[in-house]
Amino acid sequence: MTTIQRLLMARSEATPVVVTIPEPELSGMAWVERYPGSNSLSELEPAFQANVRAFIDAMMTAGARIRIASTYRPEKRAYLMHWSYKIAKKKVKPNKADSRADVPIMWDHGDEDRSINAAIAMANYFQTLHLGKPPALRSRHTARLAIDMNITWTGSLIISNKNGERLTIESTPRMGMNKELHIIGASYGVIKFKGGAWDKPHWSSDGR
Repeated sequence: MTTIQRLLMARSEATPVVVTIPEPELSGMAWVERYPGSNSLSELEPAFQANVRAFIDAMMTAGARIRIASTYRPEKRAYLMHWSYKIAKKKVKPNKADSRADVPIMWDHGDEDRSINAAIAMANYFQTLHLGKPPALRSRHTARLAIDMNITWTGSLIISNKNGERLTIESTPRMGMNKELHIIGASYGVIKFKGGAWDKPHWSSDGR
């Protein structure tokens, strides 16, 4: 048997590959629980995860209360969050939203009001309508290098930085926006968001 004959036989015996292309679905609440994100520290990149755990331990030892809202966010979920926000805020027409081959969503319902209302419902679920900018398509969340957490305490916060120095925070606000807390977080390699106050819970590996 020649080499060509062997190749032809191998091709004839190969199992055919079946590719299933999902039917597009209209935007709306059916999409919001797909491609779920996480609020688990174990989903973070290992080195950043260790930094976050150390910072959180220091805050909790000092008596702060921490509620983790988000850590890792899949890019598909970021896509849904980004475009639902832009359509809901009327920053882009529903028929002008970028498509993504692996997310078969139809933003345009054929009626602008229905399209916008569907996007508003999604953005409400994602809790993004208060943001000054749309959630990024790729961010430190999609790279496993960010955490959104709500931090509060009462009275003075006596807390150790990474070097073991015990520091007292008496200033306000007694929450994650406290600038003295930002300095302590930075000592652990957990940097408060540098883009302004519109994303209050956000900390990351580099402040982005």
